[in-house]
Amino acid sequence: MTIARRSRGADRRRALAATSCLAALLAAAPALAQTDPAAPPPAETIPLAAPTAAPADTPAQAGDGADGANEITVTGFRSSLASAAEAKRNDIRISDGVTAEDIGKFPAQNVTEAIQRIAGVQMSNINGRGSTISIRGLGPQYARTTINGQTFASADFKDGFRYDIVQTDLASSIQVIKSPTADMDSGGLSGTVNIDTVKPLAYKGPHFVVGAKAYHSDYRGGVTPKLSGAYIDQFADGTIGVMANVSYQRLTDRGDYAFIKNWYNAGVVDPDNQVPGNFRLRRIDRDSKQLMASGAVQWKPSTAFEVLLQGQYSKDDTRYDTQQLVFGRWDTSAITVNGTGGGVANKLTISDFGVGNNDQPEIRNLKTQAYTGTVNWRPGEGWLVHAVGHYTKGDADLREYASIDGINVASGGTLDISDYRNVKFTTDPGVLDGTAFNPTNRQYFAFVDGATHIQAATDRAAQLDVTKDLDVLGVKSFTFGAKFHHESFGTDAYRHDRDADVNDPATYPEYALIPDLSTTGIRVTNFLGGRMAIPTNFLETNAPLWQSILAKAGITVPDTRDWANTYLVDRYIPAVYAMANIDTTLGSMGLRGNIGARYERTKQVVTANLTSSTDSSAALLGTQKIRQDYGNLLPSASFALDVTSRLVARVALAKVLVRPLLNNQTQMADTFTTDNTGPRPSVSVSAGEARLKPLTANQADVSFEYYHGQGNSISLAGFYKAVKNGTFTQFYCPDSFDGVTLNGQVGNCTSADGRTDYNFSRKLNDDSVIHIKGVELAATESFDAFLPVNGFGATGNVTVVSADSPALGTGFNLRDLSKLTWNLTPYWEDRIFSVRLSINHRSSYKQDAASSFFVDGGQIHTVRARTQLDLALGVAPTEWLGFTAGVINLNNTREEAYQTTEDTFQMTSLTGRTFYASATARF
Repeated sequence: MTIARRSRGADRRRALAATSCLAALLAAAPALAQTDPAAPPPAETIPLAAPTAAPADTPAQAGDGADGANEITVTGFRSSLASAAEAKRNDIRISDGVTAEDIGKFPAQNVTEAIQRIAGVQMSNINGRGSTISIRGLGPQYARTTINGQTFASADFKDGFRYDIVQTDLASSIQVIKSPTADMDSGGLSGTVNIDTVKPLAYKGPHFVVGAKAYHSDYRGGVTPKLSGAYIDQFADGTIGVMANVSYQRLTDRGDYAFIKNWYNAGVVDPDNQVPGNFRLRRIDRDSKQLMASGAVQWKPSTAFEVLLQGQYSKDDTRYDTQQLVFGRWDTSAITVNGTGGGVANKLTISDFGVGNNDQPEIRNLKTQAYTGTVNWRPGEGWLVHAVGHYTKGDADLREYASIDGINVASGGTLDISDYRNVKFTTDPGVLDGTAFNPTNRQYFAFVDGATHIQAATDRAAQLDVTKDLDVLGVKSFTFGAKFHHESFGTDAYRHDRDADVNDPATYPEYALIPDLSTTGIRVTNFLGGRMAIPTNFLETNAPLWQSILAKAGITVPDTRDWANTYLVDRYIPAVYAMANIDTTLGSMGLRGNIGARYERTKQVVTANLTSSTDSSAALLGTQKIRQDYGNLLPSASFALDVTSRLVARVALAKVLVRPLLNNQTQMADTFTTDNTGPRPSVSVSAGEARLKPLTANQADVSFEYYHGQGNSISLAGFYKAVKNGTFTQFYCPDSFDGVTLNGQVGNCTSADGRTDYNFSRKLNDDSVIHIKGVELAATESFDAFLPVNGFGATGNVTVVSADSPALGTGFNLRDLSKLTWNLTPYWEDRIFSVRLSINHRSSYKQDAASSFFVDGGQIHTVRARTQLDLALGVAPTEWLGFTAGVINLNNTREEAYQTTEDTFQMTSLTGRTFYASATARF
């Protein structure tokens, strides 16, 4: 049986299981009708965007009796589901969302946890904390994120937008827009996530919301706090509203990882199987301090004029401590293969190898701020002028400092990965208790090795829209507009390296100052929870101690400019657009829609340096400015047909554009790097990316939605994307480089003598078309109609995606693509109590070196399917006081990856559960 067949079979079984879970929801239709939830009545407000979404009149919901009989008022989680369903129903676009029941009552702990319930949305974890999202199978970099319709700069723009720094305290709704309209900025291939914050005039009277929360990471230990407060009020007879919100929290967590990063291809050590080239143990402790603040002033002196000023600020100070044992890379002559299976050598004896004992503290300081001014003005009957000025900036200060002690283990060891659930690794105990790390056995060491990256992302924008009511031939209004924005991404990179030569103590006097690891080392305990037959307790280098000794001895390691990784990207993007907004009938059916086109001109200037190499001693040879100038016409059309009062059919067509993306491996110059910090030297060669073209895609969406009762719905959607000019990384190995003869083996490129590792890569555009197809099924159902106890219900969805998959290095490939995802959230609530269980499943997906540290250049691994359970409990004894408690990752699931087949090992991790408890008071 082939790998592809096994994967498809597994996905079919999981899809069947997920569909079965939704069967109860589908069978429940139609359910008992319910009325709108009780909520503070919003003040009349001029739309803060062109009116493309909502029709003039919303069809009456099925089951709404004329006499109001059998009405049931809902609150809490069910209310938020009902509000989200109504927003989806009124939108002409293909969209889904999550809404708050009231101020400070968002139904999730953070943004990522909230939107993971939305059909087609996948959550990715960093150290067990939900941080980034993918939509419809595409990676986080393809999802555009806006706050109140405008860009919110990502401080660390190379890693994709980090949702874990956004608090939900004052979020009123989160909407995932999967089919764009012409008035939206380009950039969201998979979709656009918009986070709306509270507008102060939407609530009458003063409101105060204060909250306190405690977190506990069971694997790391300890309790950390969160404090938040919000104030909303109106003045001047309700014409001026103000809002202010601030929250502060601390978080701690831990992740343990055991993995194989380097592999020898079949034919190098074993004729038919890949062979592990090393084995690593890595523990990451993370401590975060997060501050989030937002504010708004809204002035509405008349129904014809409105001004809204909004601001957001986010600060994230995080400290990482990465402690690592690196066994290998093993020489081919030292490896004896004792067993094979699944295309890999799974039992090895290694006669001799090096060990790197590495402690790497990291400092990541992230700040993002955004300020938006919006004016809405009705100068006359049938006219609406909408103007926006916007500024956002993200700053990142990223620093890492590694101290490494390297020895040789002549006695070798054994590795057994034949059971991926219980990997076995043995070596000389002295490596684990620190006695082997002594001057007589030392092969190399580094007092300080690391990098500094100072990054900034900015976006300045001005926008003007004019809408004219027409009501002619089914066209309700016509909108035309223009926008100009200048986005900029800059990185100043530095290196600080001091790799000592053990044979030259005169040049490196710190050799005599290295403290004894057995007495000063950091003790790592309970590694991976003791779940495998590998070292679970060992000593690690104490980098802060080493570096303090270095400083006291007067030995400094200054930052040296890393010219090759320093660059600036400026994009100047003027755009014009026009839309016809439709509200008419087709026979007896209501037809709402939008037809439009957007033209964007992009002028891009990349400023990059020319250097001889990328190490800290590289000479600056000059600078270059690479300019591109291109225009793109982006048509779109969206229609919603109200077939009956319950059934809505939709179709949406669009062309989307994504400009070249930046990640943590982006380089704008042709460079090569020499690294002598490991057990053996390595050279990496990378071609620049300054001339890449933008990605484009033609896409189509169709959906059918059935609404029955308050918040109850069933929807089925299909989507298709034809993607062109997607980028891919090509890894290669030439016959020789810089006068050195190479072995020519991609993924295992070494010098002919086997003593130096090489990695060659270049990023290219794929001018062929990659096809993405998918289906989404979603349902939300109250069970009050047929259960003796009211308050039970469930919401869930299933998404199945398929895409072309060129061989690695031959074309654009959707790494991080899960073919199957499903979410199911059963719940029960009454006026006082609530309980909610969220079950989130993501099928396996592939990663390469661009998306995962745990993969070596030229290799891929497959992350195993994963199902996570989250539990939330609530008690609201009064209208103004509420308590919540919950567990994230209740089933203590782990992230694991395999190399060739599902029976093989490549990586396993453990991050544990997170418990929380909170209290919120509203006045």
